[in-house]
Amino acid sequence: MTQIEPDDQEDKPLDPAMESVRRKMVRLQIVSGAIMFVSLMAVFGAVVYKVTRPAPAGAPAVTSNGVPTDSPVSGTVSLPAGFAVQSTSLSGSQILFYGQGSDGKHRAIVVDTRTGHTVADIAIAGN
Repeated sequence: MTQIEPDDQEDKPLDPAMESVRRKMVRLQIVSGAIMFVSLMAVFGAVVYKVTRPAPAGAPAVTSNGVPTDSPVSGTVSLPAGFAVQSTSLSGSQILFYGQGSDGKHRAIVVDTRTGHTVADIAIAGN
């Protein structure tokens, strides 16, 4: 069998330049590890804060699209007289009514459900 020399198993001392580089690398490792630990604790703290914070008193529960969860949205929209709705579309809190006005021209009317106001009234040319 092969004989392992005892000199190969012993750690030889590094020269001063390499020892300086090794110390700097160890210091860098400790500093970056501490920064990562503090950052991770800040993220966990923010998550715990958000999860355990109670909802403000008197504020209705709202889903991600802005619709209250405790009651349905109800309201009345006033469209122009003689406007015949052909199709509708909903995006967030806005409803698009597409149809034909009393003058026979196609129009698109956008209404905000939160405020009940008409956001846009667009006449479409080229029929």
